[in-house]
Amino acid sequence: MAGHADSVHMDPALVKYANMYVKRHEYFRWTPRTAWLTVTYVLAVPAAFLYMGWKTDGKYYMRGKLRGDTIAEF
Repeated sequence: MAGHADSVHMDPALVKYANMYVKRHEYFRWTPRTAWLTVTYVLAVPAAFLYMGWKTDGKYYMRGKLRGDTIAEF
């Protein structure tokens, strides 16, 4: 007879990981490390990309160049 629901057993490690993934917000705590990582990835990294974008805006022109031409337009 096929179709028994209990015939396949789940791996206990995968079940534990799945439960931890679903309940991750219940175990989170603000520590100095998590606060520092949050500030770094939410503020510092986007600010660095924005700064580099503003500094190089209009400096490089990639279209219509031949071999040996420079891409810098400054």
